[in-house]
Amino acid sequence: MARSRLALGVAGGLVVGFLALFAVVGMTMWLGERSNALFRDAALQRDARVAAVELRDALRTAESSQRGYLLTGNEIYLAPYDTAKVRAQQQLSDFQRRVATASQAPPYLPSLRTAVTDKLEEMDRSVGLKRAGSDADALSILRSNRGKALMDEINVYLYGAMLDADEKTTLFEGEQHDNAAMLRWVSIAAALVITLVVAAVAFTVHRNRQDITQARDEVRAINRTLEDRVEQRTRELALARERAELLLTEVNHRVANSLQLISALVSMQSKTVTDEAAKGALKETESRIQAISQIHKSLYTSGDVTSVALNEYLAVMLQNLGAAMHNDGHTARLTSELDPVSLPTDQSISLGVIATELVTNAFKYAYPEGHPGDIRVRLRKLDDGQAELVVQDDGVGLGSTGHLGGTGLGSKIVAAMAAGLKTRVEYVARTPGTAARLTFSTAQPA
Repeated sequence: MARSRLALGVAGGLVVGFLALFAVVGMTMWLGERSNALFRDAALQRDARVAAVELRDALRTAESSQRGYLLTGNEIYLAPYDTAKVRAQQQLSDFQRRVATASQAPPYLPSLRTAVTDKLEEMDRSVGLKRAGSDADALSILRSNRGKALMDEINVYLYGAMLDADEKTTLFEGEQHDNAAMLRWVSIAAALVITLVVAAVAFTVHRNRQDITQARDEVRAINRTLEDRVEQRTRELALARERAELLLTEVNHRVANSLQLISALVSMQSKTVTDEAAKGALKETESRIQAISQIHKSLYTSGDVTSVALNEYLAVMLQNLGAAMHNDGHTARLTSELDPVSLPTDQSISLGVIATELVTNAFKYAYPEGHPGDIRVRLRKLDDGQAELVVQDDGVGLGSTGHLGGTGLGSKIVAAMAAGLKTRVEYVARTPGTAARLTFSTAQPA
């Protein structure tokens, strides 16, 4: 008998426990669904209120910009006017969509839509008249106060919508508060059931933690291996780069030496030639080779093998070129004013050849027959990634032909090199003398 009562008690306890569990679960689900519904309704009312406020502000901004344009005629007001008008139309559509999702659309919605449309049309009409020059007609529309009446009507509708949204939000918040209290008591009851589940979860978590710890240790071991491999590869790449830079320096050194040898051979050849024209051509060729050789010498003596300090390169090249021209009997004085400018190697070669040709031409043709004078070379850094090279003399000038002296080969070389720099040399007649001006980009290639 006692065993039977124990069995009945156990069975009854199990039934009561399951019923309590089902009640807690059912109540929790119902409260959750109700809370979600209230939250959606509250969010809808909040969005409707925000849309109403945004619509009102957009119309006010458009009206202020319209009045500013009509009264001052300054078109700076048109940009905010157009923006506010588009925003007002968007907010009207948004407000209509949100209030239409309610159980019953508000009765004032058609009237509000009509009033906003009329207000926008009234402002567009006045702005159009002002643009067409009909100031009097535009101001008459403004003074008719029809726009103010429409705005007052819109404000009444929007204020009513905001009050309605606030009242509904307050009701929803009160119901949510009651539901939260009910859910709190239900949660207390559910905690008893959860306590039993926690024991099983704790055991599972313990097992999972052991598995995770083991996996983390394995991942750390793999990461250490990867870090070692990355560090080793980084060292290899750095070493390869150093070797490549060293090789490029050696190449520049050998090229410079080879060009110096070629220059020496040309100089020796020029001394054996009796024809003055041929000797002059060989001298010019020697100067061009020297200009290119100086570039490669600058590269292997500097730490950067990809760009050239143009001011330093031109200073050495002009010094050598001036000495060579003086040895040939020319008496003009060569001076330079060079700003710090860096250029890639190819562009520096082109610019060096151009400078050599222009200075040589000034020595030979600006001051013929050994007449004294000045030749000035100026390298100036400009704004927006530009630089300027100017070769200027006080000599005989371009003359009546408007062209430089000589066979024309130097001019062709200058034009070709300038085209490679995507620019051209501009010759300016001075009183006295001539100035050759070249503007080029100093931007480094990506």
